[in-house]
Amino acid sequence: MNKAQYPKKIDFLSIPVDSLSMEETIDKIDASIKQKQALNHVVINAGKVVAMQTNKDLYDSVINCDIINADGQSIIWAAKFLGKHLPERVAGIDLMDNLIRLAYEKGYKCFFFGAKEEVVSKVVQIYSDKYSKYIIGGYRNGYYSVEEEAEIALQIADSRANLLFVAITSPKKEIFLDKYKDILSPIGYTMGVGGSFDVVAGITKKSTNMDAKSWDRMVLPFDSRTWQNVETISSWKFKIHSANDQREI
Repeated sequence: MNKAQYPKKIDFLSIPVDSLSMEETIDKIDASIKQKQALNHVVINAGKVVAMQTNKDLYDSVINCDIINADGQSIIWAAKFLGKHLPERVAGIDLMDNLIRLAYEKGYKCFFFGAKEEVVSKVVQIYSDKYSKYIIGGYRNGYYSVEEEAEIALQIADSRANLLFVAITSPKKEIFLDKYKDILSPIGYTMGVGGSFDVVAGITKKSTNMDAKSWDRMVLPFDSRTWQNVETISSWKFKIHSANDQREI
């Protein structure tokens, strides 16, 4: 099957994942902004897929998104294991960097929401220095009460930014973006970016791609010497192997 024949979406453990490259994803987002069509985007990794199986609010928030990309390399390899094609990993932090550059090139404005005040303000300063202060549509830290949510969504919408990056934890960010998608509709593009602001600000290091040995531990039988994340890893392995067993029936 050549590239043109691959389906643009695959069913991955009941999640409709978009079979898009980084370039195709950026082009789709750019077109949506130009056409003034609201687009909510999410990226998934193994941990989020496992969490979605037991958290209905998270599951519904993710599958309601307009684009779902594979952030983790584990998703790419698991899809291949199940006989399905995803062209490449579209890492959330890399996509965010590419979209901020796109904002500079196209005259778009970005709103940064999340992390501590000193972190998000540093991120805004870094991108202002790297590109231009004119790409900044606004920013706000990620510490707030439930009662403040609607007001924050209105504040973001009133900024008339073209892109919104939300750096708060899962499932909070996915549920926030889904719950307030109508209020946020003036924003052309919305995306949860997890801990990306901390990486940009130099607080934490960027995660490296998972190697083949790591993949073996995630999918194949293994004897772990550590119990860190073992429940997530075991659940992930079980779901992948169960899906493969169903495929072979």
